[in-house]
Amino acid sequence: MREDYYWYWVNNIVGISNAKLKKLFAVFDTPEEIYKASDRLLESVKDIRQTDIATIKESRKDDYIYRQYSDIERQGIRFTYPGHINYPDKLLNIYDYPYILYYKGKLPDTDKPSVAIVGARNCTEYGRMVAQHFGESFAGMGLQVISGMALGIDAAAQKGAIKNGGYSLAVLGCGVDICYPRTNIELYTHLNDCGGIISEYPPGTAPRAGLFPMRNRIISAMADALVVVEARQKSGSLITADQALEQNRDVYVVPGRIGDALSEGCLKLIKEGAQVITSPMDIMATKSIELYYNRRQITDDKRNNLNTNSIFDDGFKKSGLASPKNMVYSQINLFPVSLETIINNSGVSLVEAEGILLELELDGLIEEVSKNYYIRKHI
Repeated sequence: MREDYYWYWVNNIVGISNAKLKKLFAVFDTPEEIYKASDRLLESVKDIRQTDIATIKESRKDDYIYRQYSDIERQGIRFTYPGHINYPDKLLNIYDYPYILYYKGKLPDTDKPSVAIVGARNCTEYGRMVAQHFGESFAGMGLQVISGMALGIDAAAQKGAIKNGGYSLAVLGCGVDICYPRTNIELYTHLNDCGGIISEYPPGTAPRAGLFPMRNRIISAMADALVVVEARQKSGSLITADQALEQNRDVYVVPGRIGDALSEGCLKLIKEGAQVITSPMDIMATKSIELYYNRRQITDDKRNNLNTNSIFDDGFKKSGLASPKNMVYSQINLFPVSLETIINNSGVSLVEAEGILLELELDGLIEEVSKNYYIRKHI
């Protein structure tokens, strides 16, 4: 049998977890050795019980695993494992690296740095736009964007990277043949075509709450740096940040407003020493990314475009809006602003303000999120 099959077999024995595989590989060098091992040798492995040995022996006779192995290639799914030429080297540096990775699309380029962007599923419009802006900018800098394809921040960051022609990788908490959440099917399709989708869970594995914290260690390990955009005090994003710190990755946080529930996790990380990021170029504090960026010899013009003190670009000024319209629009940002505040700060009349706001809505530049409260729709 091929080496590929032995790796597939050992990772698909029901009841043999990653922790037990670690015990087995402390004694055996290859999956083939485990496959051919006698009962006596298996009994010598610490924490491997008689029930485990019986399961291993039964799996050798059962052709179910072999049929699965034969089917995945027909589904357009590939897999890799430690020692294989395309297994991500970064994962080998963590304690509990996966012994198999299933993937669709392509794996990240090992010669290019990667940035993970994570955050709240139920994010604000502000958070979504920041994540997309960062994803687009990182792609423009030649950086690969990694996330979990969840609703909210994850999806926004990955859409931004794809929009700018960059590479993005989704690490799933289910099988790579399952699009979860289903509403991200367009993103899933794009990643399959021009990015990558990976999971340590076999094809067909349904998403379950307990699987997501485990996959987070892969998100952080695959990246050179992690960016958190909006996170509650108890969230998967903070779990990912903790794992990134344990893996000696740089952690960056987009600061939020005091008292905002979606800022609690971010502010907590900042208090604990995470770096604040307010511009895509702040990611250059990560040594490996700085070295790569300098090697690419990006022109000064492009460098200046990215090196801004704000996340907001100057696109509005390029739109040629008339002065009163410009004054009204300048009062609106990504947090809700009241009609009263807009009138007081812009100096226009109520009637004029209402007309301009309607025009801005029709232009797709702003949105009325509640009665007489407005936000920008573009950074």
